Amino acid sequence: MEITLGISTCPNDTYTFDALIHKKIDTQGIDFKVVMGDVQELNRRAMCGDLQMTKLSYFAYAQVYKTYQILDAGSALGFANGPLFICKKGNEHAINAQSKILIPGKETTANLLFSMAYPEYTNKTECLFSEIEPNILSGKFDAGVIIHENRFTYAERGFSMLRDLGNFWESETHTPIPLGAITIRRDIPQDLKLTINRLLRESIEYANAHPQESNTFIHEHAQAIEDDVLAKHIALFVNSFSLSLGSQGKTAIETLYHRAKSVGIISEVPKEMFIL
Repeated sequence: MEITLGISTCPNDTYTFDALIHKKIDTQGIDFKVVMGDVQELNRRAMCGDLQMTKLSYFAYAQVYKTYQILDAGSALGFANGPLFICKKGNEHAINAQSKILIPGKETTANLLFSMAYPEYTNKTECLFSEIEPNILSGKFDAGVIIHENRFTYAERGFSMLRDLGNFWESETHTPIPLGAITIRRDIPQDLKLTINRLLRESIEYANAHPQESNTFIHEHAQAIEDDVLAKHIALFVNSFSLSLGSQGKTAIETLYHRAKSVGIISEVPKEMFIL
């Protein structure tokens, strides 16, 4: 049996899925046909529902929940790991509602959190996450919202943080930050969903027990990231919520959608989101 699987090139995804994709665990006869792309690319692709299983931003999930459900394993949630709003050092006091802001995708959770924190900042342009910093340094844009491993290196590259959007979320809700979900199509039989969820959890457990085994796959797709930054990235984004959302994780996700609806960012709160 073959399952089409969309994952991002980010280290937390390649770490998480390495054992599953390369059959370092028993996949119960399931072959995973991998499609890789930036998370915003996967968000957009999910709108047509052609992938049976895919990584998604939690914001994007609100638009495709009738097609997909959220697996209990694999999600990126946590504390102190949210997106950051940055500008070039020295320009902090020049940023205002008219400033030109870069975001890593309209459907990303980063954009959702930014929209909640700065509803008056509407002059936003989408950009591949890795191109946000160069475009600010060049002067083409005034500020931007960064995600992934850039949080570890922005200061040394000449930027100042205007706001930690993760801290904003945590102070408002006292819940972890729902960033990315692993989703599966609703039309897949429930017993198969549960099997895949278990295999994904086993893949993470294998990676945790054999942390060097996924290095080759990670480095194939990491964008010239230093080893110490890779390690920090994985430790921050692959955590206990990746093994299981638990009640705290599910509450955080539900809170995200209720708050987004209350301010008019989404029209309805997703229903029957979780496979278990």
